[in-house]
Amino acid sequence: MSEQGDDTILVDTTGGVMRITLNKPERANAISPDQRDRLIELLARADGDQDIRVVVIASNGKHFCSGADVSKMSAAMAGPRPTGTTLRTMLNGAQKLIAAVLDCGKPVIAAVQGPAAGMGAHLAFACDLIVATENAWFSQPFVLRGLCLDAAGAYLLPRRVGLQKAKEMAFLGDRLPADEAKALGMVNIVCAEAELDARVDALAARLASAATTSISLSKRLLNASLDSDRNTAFLAEAMAQEINSRTDDVKEGVAAFIEKRPTNFRGQ
Repeated sequence: MSEQGDDTILVDTTGGVMRITLNKPERANAISPDQRDRLIELLARADGDQDIRVVVIASNGKHFCSGADVSKMSAAMAGPRPTGTTLRTMLNGAQKLIAAVLDCGKPVIAAVQGPAAGMGAHLAFACDLIVATENAWFSQPFVLRGLCLDAAGAYLLPRRVGLQKAKEMAFLGDRLPADEAKALGMVNIVCAEAELDARVDALAARLASAATTSISLSKRLLNASLDSDRNTAFLAEAMAQEINSRTDDVKEGVAAFIEKRPTNFRGQ
């Protein structure tokens, strides 16, 4: 079901899959503050809607996302800026968007059909799974504009590629092709451009028919493990098992195994 509203962000929810499409190809899908807030709102809705079991973030045009709308940034930086303005903008803006992806209780797939730069790359890296076309690439162009990392890049990059590669990307701003990103473990699937929709749809359908609560809890455990000590991670896992053991999907999974039949998970 398609939604009416701002035509720069298209939303369709069908078969348990919310597909969010950035639709500003003439601006390389650069994200304005209004669009950023809309994305945060949609991810929060997906998190709380039991009927939504997967989120796909995609784009129209040649670019996945070129990052923040630099034209608006340039205008904002031209005038006087009281101390603390940039800090608040980061905390309540780009970082909040990345956190919304990381914290969404549903699996989020990035369908990257072209260049993903700056915050656009981080938007993809924050997703749980990335499907990219052969001509897609990722970059950290901040240094080329005299900027340091932002949009949660300093948090995400070392966790995705390791510290040394993260420094290389941040210091040089070079492009990272999709096939190299896959070799580094940053991208899950690389395919021909003509196959992108089919590969993403198949992956989304598989997740939409899976045990949603199980995936949600596993997502939270895995994300938190990067910032946890062993005792904290072990306790969190045990508590997640306690919660998950009370779901209907666990009963269905065990019954299907015993009865030697396919599962029929309802995401509950």
